[in-house]
Amino acid sequence: MSPRPRPELLEIAPYVGGESTLAGINRVHKLSSNEGAFGPPPAAQAAYAALAPELHRYPDGGAEALRRAIGTRFGLDPARIVCGAGSDELIGLLCQAYGGAGTELIMSAHGFLMYQIYGRAAGCRIVKTPERALTADVDAFLAAVSPATRLVFLANPNNPTGTMLPAAELRRLRAGLPADVLLVIDSAYAEYVERTDYEAGAALVDAGDNTVMTRTFSKVFGLGGLRLGWAYAPAAVIDVLNRIRAPFNANAAVQQAGIAALAEPGWVERARAHNTRWRAWLTEALTAVGLTVWPSEGNFVLADFADAERAMAADVFLRARGLIVRRVAAYGLPQSLRITVGTEEECGLVADALGAFMAGSHG
Repeated sequence: MSPRPRPELLEIAPYVGGESTLAGINRVHKLSSNEGAFGPPPAAQAAYAALAPELHRYPDGGAEALRRAIGTRFGLDPARIVCGAGSDELIGLLCQAYGGAGTELIMSAHGFLMYQIYGRAAGCRIVKTPERALTADVDAFLAAVSPATRLVFLANPNNPTGTMLPAAELRRLRAGLPADVLLVIDSAYAEYVERTDYEAGAALVDAGDNTVMTRTFSKVFGLGGLRLGWAYAPAAVIDVLNRIRAPFNANAAVQQAGIAALAEPGWVERARAHNTRWRAWLTEALTAVGLTVWPSEGNFVLADFADAERAMAADVFLRARGLIVRRVAAYGLPQSLRITVGTEEECGLVADALGAFMAGSHG
């Protein structure tokens, strides 16, 4: 007889990241993981390389300098910041800390899959609420609350739909939730948002003791390969996370690269401006060839092909041309493909390829 895991863990479908390679194709354009269009900032690359002679040293377990840099950049108290191996790790720790057997975790129907995976691993029952026009519905969230509810997760903007709730709706959600329910606002794509009615979540964290904001260095700061995320939370939540996180969960190289990325002059502004321009251009180009493209506030667009078979055919068509985008059937959207806003060249290649696809027999 072999060791047996908890039976419910075998019911979890593993998360599958965006692919990077295609057999038989030399030049591949990876537009499947919403990585930054310009790669890592030059200063972050230099900081990473400079640490090579010190790789035998353990990192600062408290990430003190990094937390100070984050606090300075975003106007936050460093004592209420905790860092992790991507915001994914912190999401998992929150589920472990505040979930458990007999509790419920609420998320929207097309929310980020890791909420479901980590929640089920922690023993939570997952409750998915319906959306309106692929946008989280505050009333549906509030209607789903039960005495067993302990966690509510909201990605804002959401992955993979790109839609967002304005600040007023976030406040209404928090006000309508019981005080003992932890609201986790996942703001991984905050730096890309241009709308004036957006709030990443820090104000709600400051307003009480039951809201957490998570952020990442994997998108606009271009450090996805190093894994670095952070959370801003009430002091009591930070205390809990520090009790259960791994002692060196943010490695030395990523701490230095993160500090340098935050200080790179004009990096975020340049990336945001590029994304705003080419997201609109790509949306218009794909709409012009007959696709439905959902409004997005992230660094990606969600293209709707009306049925799953046509979306699959489009993906095969793109792959044959070295373009990897993301199938999102696992999110309940089999008729759609998520496409990262890459470089100007990559946006043009995608638009040309899908134009040819829609003009052919597949369209």
